Amino acid sequence: MELLRLDELSHGLANLSMFPCFDVAHYVVSIMALREQPGALEVSRVSPLACWFSSMLFCFGGAVLSGIMLAEPPVAPLSNSTNILLASLTWYLVFYCPMDLVYCCAAMLPLRLLLSGMKEVTRTWKVLGGVAQAHGKYKDSLLVMVANGWAKGAGGGLLRNFEQLVRGVWKPETNELLKMSYPTKVTLMGAVLFALQHTHYLPLKKRHLMLIYTVFTVVNKSRMMLTGSTSSPFAAIESAVYKTLFAGHAPYRALPSDGNKACVDNGTTSTKEFSKNGEAGSPDGAQGRPPKEEAEPGETDTASCKKND
Repeated sequence: MELLRLDELSHGLANLSMFPCFDVAHYVVSIMALREQPGALEVSRVSPLACWFSSMLFCFGGAVLSGIMLAEPPVAPLSNSTNILLASLTWYLVFYCPMDLVYCCAAMLPLRLLLSGMKEVTRTWKVLGGVAQAHGKYKDSLLVMVANGWAKGAGGGLLRNFEQLVRGVWKPETNELLKMSYPTKVTLMGAVLFALQHTHYLPLKKRHLMLIYTVFTVVNKSRMMLTGSTSSPFAAIESAVYKTLFAGHAPYRALPSDGNKACVDNGTTSTKEFSKNGEAGSPDGAQGRPPKEEAEPGETDTASCKKND
């Protein structure tokens, strides 16, 4: 960093205040994301209270989830009246501004690009704050620090099912743990990196790691918005890890069908053998019919195969 003359820039980022400009950008982008959810605009006209509550979950969901994980009051983030008023004013302007001026202006690509970049800066501070908060209580627990940093940085996405339930929507298949979105993935990566740095497993200064992580998230988010791409930069790594560790063996997936095929083959073979024996055997067999008191071998084998299956 010193060779690249970026040390002063990392100092400036570490001392940067998030209030009010970066916080407002976070509120605007989060509430716009809520408004663009299917059915959210209709809910805002039917029940403004439900819409407001959903917006607060989008804005403060990370702090709420982090408080629940660390056995702290989940309503503690709502005690900051200034932030709540600022987020509520943003919610009102995004949803109810006359002529929809605020949303239309914020949706313009240059301004939205700027706001999204500022939101990514706040993500760095949220993840770092969650890791530091967990480190204060559980100094030797790397997993707790990662989990709390992840929750604080991506709480809005992790609480998506509860937020949808507030709006009268129930879609359990959208659970972030089943199919993680890019913000959730990049937040998890940041939580791991900052937790390793906090426990001195990663030989980097905190301000340097903050600068590297912030530049990565801002640049990648801008690239995705400019190109209209939804593909994650981690897709190749995820695919390789999945195929190596979690894909399993193909023969195990083929076992049930092979077993059925074996049962059918056994039944056919037994029937053919009986037919040959019947032709050379007793008078009843000469007519191609088995004795009435004995069951057909083919049927017995097939039934046993079905029972075994």
